[in-house]
Amino acid sequence: MAERKRAREVSPDPASTPPSETPPLLSPPRAGYQENNDSEEYGFLEEEEIIKDDASEEETDSEGENLFDGEIMERDYQSNPLLDAYDTEDIDDDFHEPMSFEARRRTEMVMDQLEMGAQGGQLYEDAFTRPRNRSRRRRRVHNELEEMETKLVVEEEYMNLKEISAIKASSITEWIKIPAVRSGIYQQFSNFLRTYVENGKSIYGPRIEELTKDQLQSLKVNYNHLKKSKEILAFFLKESPSEMLNIFDESAYDFIVEIHRGYKKLGKEVRVRITDFPVIHKIRELRQTHLNSLIRVSGVITRRTGVFPQLKYVKYNCIKCGGLLGPYTQDIQNEIKLNHCIHCQSKGPFILNTEQTVYSDYQKITLQESPGTVPAGRLPRHREVILLGELIDSAKPGEEIEVTGVYRNNFDVSLNIKNGFPVFATVIEANYISKKEDLFASYQLTEDDKRIIQDLAADDKISKKIFRSIAPSIFGHDDIKRAIALSLFGGVPKNIQDKHRLRGDINILMLGDPGTAKSQFLKYVEKTAHRAVFTTGQGASAVGLTASVRKDPITREWTLEAGALVLADKGICLIDEFDKMNDADRTSIHEAMEQQTISISKAGINASLNARCAVIAAANPIRGRYNTSIPFSQNVDLTEPILSRFDVLCVVKDTVDPITDETLANFVVDSHIRSHPSEQNNLDNLSPQDPNIIPQELLRKYIIYAKQITPQLTHLDEAMISELYSNLRKEAQTGGIPITVRYLESMLRLAEAHARMHLRDQTNSNDLDVAIDIVLQSFFSSQKFSIASKLKKCFAQYINKAKDQQELLLHVLNSLVREKLRIHRANIANARDPNIHISVSEFRTQAENHNIHHIDQFLRSEEFTRHFLFDQEQNVIIKPI
Repeated sequence: MAERKRAREVSPDPASTPPSETPPLLSPPRAGYQENNDSEEYGFLEEEEIIKDDASEEETDSEGENLFDGEIMERDYQSNPLLDAYDTEDIDDDFHEPMSFEARRRTEMVMDQLEMGAQGGQLYEDAFTRPRNRSRRRRRVHNELEEMETKLVVEEEYMNLKEISAIKASSITEWIKIPAVRSGIYQQFSNFLRTYVENGKSIYGPRIEELTKDQLQSLKVNYNHLKKSKEILAFFLKESPSEMLNIFDESAYDFIVEIHRGYKKLGKEVRVRITDFPVIHKIRELRQTHLNSLIRVSGVITRRTGVFPQLKYVKYNCIKCGGLLGPYTQDIQNEIKLNHCIHCQSKGPFILNTEQTVYSDYQKITLQESPGTVPAGRLPRHREVILLGELIDSAKPGEEIEVTGVYRNNFDVSLNIKNGFPVFATVIEANYISKKEDLFASYQLTEDDKRIIQDLAADDKISKKIFRSIAPSIFGHDDIKRAIALSLFGGVPKNIQDKHRLRGDINILMLGDPGTAKSQFLKYVEKTAHRAVFTTGQGASAVGLTASVRKDPITREWTLEAGALVLADKGICLIDEFDKMNDADRTSIHEAMEQQTISISKAGINASLNARCAVIAAANPIRGRYNTSIPFSQNVDLTEPILSRFDVLCVVKDTVDPITDETLANFVVDSHIRSHPSEQNNLDNLSPQDPNIIPQELLRKYIIYAKQITPQLTHLDEAMISELYSNLRKEAQTGGIPITVRYLESMLRLAEAHARMHLRDQTNSNDLDVAIDIVLQSFFSSQKFSIASKLKKCFAQYINKAKDQQELLLHVLNSLVREKLRIHRANIANARDPNIHISVSEFRTQAENHNIHHIDQFLRSEEFTRHFLFDQEQNVIIKPI
């Protein structure tokens, strides 16, 4: 026995090593591995050390069977008919083609790599690279490899969607927290990112490429895509968004790192942003049933705080032993409280390790209900919204946004002090923010809507239809309707090399007698424009119109609060009772009306807010009624700086005209009959409405579609514009409104707006003629009556260009009807025919005075047949009374 031991020490046999001491290889040796005698390089123990350990064991146990005897070892290889027979019941070798040794080896290598994965490969590498001092460590490596193999096999067989949907817990949140379910959701979302396609193209592959290329952190995932592919995940996301988003973030990060390994070196996290959530709630509709669920709300930002650091991963130091504790993940809900130190088991005290603690950016904004969506007589509601990560500073006061996030509650001490019982304040933790600067985002247009709009624009007289469609329930005031229509469409803003900006919005001032429906025009615009803010001069202050600086009662920080003009950014601000404003308040909007910005310099805050909106104001004359015998400046208590900022001035006069008054009375009576609730079902018995009037909802869509077009100024007669401007400046010395360069810019803005009505990319001469006519009519209405008549003759060549011949002929015919009506009423007792007769020759003579020589087409037009009759035998025009 002793001789055999010495022989083994002199010439050890590798085959004599106990089989249990050799670690099993779950995958083939890595490339570059070569067997040699340098066993320490790969972590093997020296054979002499192993043999010495075995010898020491044999010395302690002198009795027993010698397993290394050659005769005994040969018994293991003797044939045994009972044990050498295999059960052929479950063997299907006959159905497979024979595989070569090389092909079998390659297949096994692939299977081993899939079985081991990244972690198993690392463990396999560690097993051969870390030094070992004792043989039992090799047995431990063997056990670890077996556990890892079992774990990887379990993870490969993750839960399918049907198993995930079978909720076996008290709540969805508790069900998601189960490791197997969490792993299944993790794998299903990763599979969704890999496989989701539309029209044969991958959707999220290009998004991930863009994310890694620009080194971003947000991956946008469409909720409808998730619902279409993995409906149960979409349902869980809506009910338990916090847990689901954490799993989505982890899965997306691992998937991105798997594709782009260099992204891991950036040290960034990936946040999944949920877009196009289908259900949109109003802020005032949020209740306790929406707590801890995914919601989508819209509103206007009224306040924004600064950016604060927020604890993310916290580490503490124990003062007694100096040990480092952590990291602990800090969430918004609960504060981390340590009970004892894991090093010295003391109960503290503990201090925050500020160097190794990881922070994240934190910001809070106030979201208020959008103007126009607040019910009448109600105050607008608001909610606090928390922004984290890349959402910081993504929106500013005055912008209208949609927020998709988690509706949470937090304990508010101030509420409990006031109310005396547990009350929770609510906040929205934002996940995704979309701005409504794109008009299509705020009002979706279908393909049918676009087709109808393009069919309308094909009509050459679409602008006339739009003018008639503005406030159709108001009789007359064609000049105001035309100006409001152009303001709704607006011109094209210009920014010259980001240094000098020219506004494209058209400002309008309506000044006139009471009872002329000025406020009704404003209310119609409020319901028609996609974004409008209505206010009154008596109830608005300077800070209410522009912006204010306010100190937060909790953080004691100065913050900005947006006013009406800021809230109306990219829209229209409507101001009623403009003359009732104080001079100081009225002066504050000078900058907003021309530069379209509002500058604030208070409490150490120097900021500039956007106020890119049109201003439509209504005012009353000083003496209650407009006096045409005095100039415009004496009729209104407004300074020249504020008047020059209005592109169009519409003077509304309540004149006495028997024919107009009679028609107006019939129109009002008919409108009241139509509007009565009991007659809503009997509209067929009433007189039909004008077929040329576009419904308000369709007009709203038309305006939204047209504002996407940016027409370019072309075909301008520069010599004619220069001559007109020179003549206007000269005639303006007699009184009325002052003519400045701003009125020259107003002509160009009005021409662009008229081109937008026709959905044209370029302006033409007709657009410029209409713009000149509007500016001239505004100039004439501001003059005294005697001077206005003289100016109309002086600028007749510019006015007649813009007028349609049929419109001008209708005006001439109505003038003849008025003259005949006076004569007819004087001789009404002797008149046999109550109708008015006008000879065609007389009408033709009056038309030739306006340079119109062909009236036959007009006598067959719809405008003529709607109001008149034509007797071809007697060659007379009949006006029924």
